Amino acid sequence: MSRTTIGFGIALIVVGLGGYLLGGASSFTALIPALFGLLLAGLGWWAGRGSEKTAMHIASVVGLIGTLAPLSRIIPGLASGGELGIAFWSNVAMFVISGAFFALCVKSFVDARRARAATAK
Repeated sequence: MSRTTIGFGIALIVVGLGGYLLGGASSFTALIPALFGLLLAGLGWWAGRGSEKTAMHIASVVGLIGTLAPLSRIIPGLASGGELGIAFWSNVAMFVISGAFFALCVKSFVDARRARAATAK
């Protein structure tokens, strides 16, 4: 799961840098997805070094926050009925990527628990 975490981190870095550059490099808040991506990539690296359980639990929390945080911009953007610019689509991309990562984390945790229960019988 560590390589998967790094991959999702890289995807968020690309979203953040893309939103920042396409938006005219005028707002540092466009880099927020990249910061989440750096966190995930770092946690994925840490997980690969032997602390997988701890690192992946922290990464799943980062994924959950990365899923919920963009909603505060997506919902008002949809409700306003106005033009949906680069910032809106960057938030949507962060929501989708982080949500997919969080869902994979939950599935991995459930699978690990089932495997432990099966071997304990």
